[in-house]
Amino acid sequence: DDSEWRLWFPVLLDRKVELYEMGWSLKDGLRDCHVAAAPYGGPIDFRKPCIRCPLTTFSPIWGPQWKSGVVKQLGWTVGDDLLCVQEDGTVLVYDLFGSFKRHFSMGNELVQSHVLEAKVFHSPYGTGIALLSGTFRFILATNIEDLKLRRLPEVPGLQGAPSCWAVLSQDRQSKVLLAAGPDLYMLDTTACTPVIPPGLTPQASSIVHMAVSFSYKYLAFFTDSGHVWMGSANLKDKLGEVETKMKTPPKQMAWCRRPKGQQPSVVVMWEKNLLVAGQCQETIQYPFVDSVLVPEMDGVRIISGSHHELLQEVPAACEEIFKIASMAPGALLLEANREYEAASFGKCFLSNFRPELFVHMCRDLRVLNAVRDYTVGIPLTLPQYPFMLVHRKLYPLAFEICRYLKTPEYQGVSRVLKHWACCKVQQKEEADEVIARAISVKLGETAGISYSDIAAKAYECGRTELAIKLLEFEPRSGEQVPLLLKMKRSQLALSKAIESGDTDLVYTVVTYLKNEMNRGDFFMTLRNQPVALSLYRQFCKHQEPETLKDLFNQDDDHQELGNFYVRASYQEGLETRVSLLQSAVDEYNKAKNEFAAKATEEEIRLLRFQRRVEEEKGERVLGCSLHDTLHCLLTLGLHKQAEQLYKDFRVPDKRYWWLKLTALAEKEDWEELEKFAKSKKSPIGYLPFVEVCVKHLNKYEAKKYVSKVTPEQKVKAHLAVGDLEGAAEAAIERRSEGEVSLVLSRCSATTDRTIVDRLNRARAAAAKK
Repeated sequence: DDSEWRLWFPVLLDRKVELYEMGWSLKDGLRDCHVAAAPYGGPIDFRKPCIRCPLTTFSPIWGPQWKSGVVKQLGWTVGDDLLCVQEDGTVLVYDLFGSFKRHFSMGNELVQSHVLEAKVFHSPYGTGIALLSGTFRFILATNIEDLKLRRLPEVPGLQGAPSCWAVLSQDRQSKVLLAAGPDLYMLDTTACTPVIPPGLTPQASSIVHMAVSFSYKYLAFFTDSGHVWMGSANLKDKLGEVETKMKTPPKQMAWCRRPKGQQPSVVVMWEKNLLVAGQCQETIQYPFVDSVLVPEMDGVRIISGSHHELLQEVPAACEEIFKIASMAPGALLLEANREYEAASFGKCFLSNFRPELFVHMCRDLRVLNAVRDYTVGIPLTLPQYPFMLVHRKLYPLAFEICRYLKTPEYQGVSRVLKHWACCKVQQKEEADEVIARAISVKLGETAGISYSDIAAKAYECGRTELAIKLLEFEPRSGEQVPLLLKMKRSQLALSKAIESGDTDLVYTVVTYLKNEMNRGDFFMTLRNQPVALSLYRQFCKHQEPETLKDLFNQDDDHQELGNFYVRASYQEGLETRVSLLQSAVDEYNKAKNEFAAKATEEEIRLLRFQRRVEEEKGERVLGCSLHDTLHCLLTLGLHKQAEQLYKDFRVPDKRYWWLKLTALAEKEDWEELEKFAKSKKSPIGYLPFVEVCVKHLNKYEAKKYVSKVTPEQKVKAHLAVGDLEGAAEAAIERRSEGEVSLVLSRCSATTDRTIVDRLNRARAAAAKK
């Protein structure tokens, strides 16, 4: 190990490893440069007057002349896009290769008040920006991909810029911690709260610098007395405090801590000196000139004009191996043979050892060495390894790494191919057809890739036709339709939704079209799509009846218009209802539907008749059917009105007689029933009279009508009233074997012996003949 180790009693704390000799040529080093470096071994951006040059950790990528406004801050997003925050609050976004992507504003007020300071930060929600305006107000955006600006509350008594400030991520929200003289404030969206760090030395009268750990769990302050205070970010616990004997405010501060490490420390840097302070009172110092600190999840990168180095807490396992006179197994194994051969040989003598762990570690180390090579320039450490991305367009290497590590296709190869395709659609020198074909051939049906995502990227780049061609390869209509709507290709979106057979998707498109198009164009569009039109009619039938009426008018569909008026009439009062029904009659006549027109006219007449009855007799019959109205009138004894209705509507005789018969029997008006039976010959016969009377438990009245029953129904009539003798006589008289058998089935062998003998003799006599 060629790294430089520093022993920090009582523990071994830090090691400094040289990663690269820098390939750039800077006469004055990084002096007067504004430098921003992305985490996880990411790219570096430095700015001199009029020049900006993003680089990998080894070589320049691009270096255009800067022609825009005054830059106050540079920073990198989680996706390796460069953010340039300008004095007027405008933020310019460039990709890793220098292509301008977009811009946005952090608020109009900054055009006048200007940006005093800015910080780019990463949170669980994405990349955020915090600004301090010329009016000493903070403006915060937690996620620039979903820009929502928040203006934080004023700080009481703040007349100038704070001495230092930082962004914290706590309780699922981003906050600003600032120091103003001897006071410390925590700003969130609702309040400005004074806070006090526990155990801060009384010698300190103000805080002049602060640093937040990579994980946002820890906080460090540098005071005007030269003390470094370390504690939890919620300011509830103190980890330690160290006196540096340096009163000059530092240029930079950064935390140096491994995940689950036992010895967190803070790196403090001045112009020509770098100091490492931990929980004990001792410090470690390194000589550095014009360097920049880049916090990482497991250490601090140090970038100077000539070198790129990594400062880390020494892992316990490494300490056991390399400390002097160590007898740990790892140290003994190292003595036997350095590196791979010893490990491979030694594992053979271990019991219960899982070889997969050894194989996986070897694979990981080979990959880390491959990406750390100066031609690639990504100095990842093992804890950072899972965060490696393909944003530098090293697709062949990424592809081979995925295959070598045997990463599941949807997690490895698919992600690489998708990123390649998203970059491919940005190549404006190639034709849409060529790019679409190349992507289709390369991706095929690879699992885990959505062509709609690639098409969305093409659309963002202004290549709408290419996006449509790519969507043809997307098998899921639910993914095609939203993007087509976003691209204003509503007709195509509607066709795709209908092809899918998903009614919810069709409704989604139809609703979008309704909101985006004028009514005439909307209706014309639906006329060309019968399925969509039918579904929209169903929707309007329950939700927007008036729109349904407009649809029918647009199509000159008089039959459906008539039906619409009929349905609508049932929701209104009498006058409106009659008016709507009259409109329905007119529409049915236009549709040449004579039956519907006639039926509707009769409904109007019935309604007017019912209204007269209600006005004259006070009985509620309005809205009843013709059958129910007749039954109600007869039950109420309004025979005159019933007769009139019977004649006016030409109710069939049989139907009317049945209605009157049942109504009179229900009210047990036997006298009126007898008069009705004698009024004229019954069109339904007289057996119904017998049966209805028996049904209402009045056999006495029923017997009055037995004599009027036709010979064919005599037996049934006598049996209905319980007259077995009369039934036997009628059966014998008609010489009907079936009727004789029917009467015999009703007779009792003991009580009706005479009738049974008589019927048997009649049957025998009939048989002889």
